[in-house]
Amino acid sequence: MPIVYSKLSGKNDPAYGKFEHPIKALITNESNALEKKKTLLDVLYNVERSRRYAETVMGQTDFDTFMAAKEGEGAENDTVQFGHKKTIEHIQFMKEFTITKEMVDDAKMGIGTEMKAKPRGFVRAYYKTRTKLAAWALAHGTSTAGKFNKALVDLTVGDGLPLFHNGHKYVKEEFKKLSQSNYFYGEGICGGTDEFERWLGVLANKMRNFKDENGETMEYVPDTIILPCNRPDLERIVKQVVGSERTTGTNYNDINTQYGNWTIVILSGWETADDRFMLMSSEANKNLLGSMFYNRVDLDIRNYIDERTRNFVWNGYCRFGIGFTTWKHILLAVDSASVDGATKLSA
Repeated sequence: MPIVYSKLSGKNDPAYGKFEHPIKALITNESNALEKKKTLLDVLYNVERSRRYAETVMGQTDFDTFMAAKEGEGAENDTVQFGHKKTIEHIQFMKEFTITKEMVDDAKMGIGTEMKAKPRGFVRAYYKTRTKLAAWALAHGTSTAGKFNKALVDLTVGDGLPLFHNGHKYVKEEFKKLSQSNYFYGEGICGGTDEFERWLGVLANKMRNFKDENGETMEYVPDTIILPCNRPDLERIVKQVVGSERTTGTNYNDINTQYGNWTIVILSGWETADDRFMLMSSEANKNLLGSMFYNRVDLDIRNYIDERTRNFVWNGYCRFGIGFTTWKHILLAVDSASVDGATKLSA
């Protein structure tokens, strides 16, 4: 991730020169190191560049199948129409850190240890903000909107409903009375390895049978399990199920149909009071532009001397946008006897 710098101009105190360039080098090195680290953004989102104030993704219905025609007659006319559209606006984020004039005066050996931590932490805060926002948005996917670091973030998909809901609508008039669900509940679905393996297959089948705007089965297969970070028993069950070649807890060698099919993601910051998990198809996420993260302005760092205090100030600015254009790449399942806005699971 590029970082833009502005040189300190009008610098009268040469002591500041001993700090500016070492700090700039620290920031560059830390940025290069963090840029190479793979985060949940790379796994769960489509990350793209934006050059506008916002980005809009619009769906479109597909052509239906060919129809038979009698000899000598023409073909039936078919049309496509626009589907739901979603606009994601970019959010401005800023941060500052200050090195006081006294600290500069008293630093006998270049930059002190505590001062080295400031620029490193400054850059880490930028990358942490991005990944925390990405995790937060998914964790709050049952809401239409929410506040993140004082910013109001839209969490709806193209049909105006939350990412996870049991009433997602079609665009075509003939399907207006129908709806689809990507939000499910069932008591005991995470009760043990046997139960989880069975319900995992049921939920994978649910996603595979999500319909497009023509009512046709999309056949996307989930390959990613997303778990809360505070449910160790659930984490253990999931790892046993997807990491064992044979079905666990049996006296005979049943084949485990879930072995080798999944990537497990522990979503940092997603803390729940019950057992729940998400399933996502990485192929659907990519093809349908499901979960989107747009880079509008990379981290831009400016530095200056405050004339009133003579403190050395570093100011960071960036803009990025996040949102969900569709719901058809992901689902949420909750181990509960009842959940509002969700569909009860049946085998």
